[in-house]
Amino acid sequence: MNKIIISTDQAPSAIGTYNQAVKVGTAVYLSGQIPLVAETMEMISDDFAEQTQQVFKNLAAVCEAAGGELQDMVKVNIFLTDLSNFATVNEIMSQHFKMPYPARAAIGVKELPKGAQVEIDGIMELPSTN
Repeated sequence: MNKIIISTDQAPSAIGTYNQAVKVGTAVYLSGQIPLVAETMEMISDDFAEQTQQVFKNLAAVCEAAGGELQDMVKVNIFLTDLSNFATVNEIMSQHFKMPYPARAAIGVKELPKGAQVEIDGIMELPSTN
């Protein structure tokens, strides 16, 4: 198995023992992104919608570094500290994805790193290994 590590300075650097993404063949496994601004490694704001937009911006940067785009994601896992924000996630996700949408799970959690309100990870499938 040939693992290719994906890294970009356009998304927050890893803050632990992981990589932003790992590519194996045409599959790219994206680590969870929280609403950190890459340049400062600080939270974008306390506003849930702004946090969610920043998470998608971070995911897009990692997808691009891997040679794809958000639309190439086939599975998305969304972790929320407050499930009442689910409708906002749907609205914002519709701004970043067009049909066919990826498979998705939304999971309520007690806490996320650095006090984030949302974290998203997923799997992207690229058209080729180039």
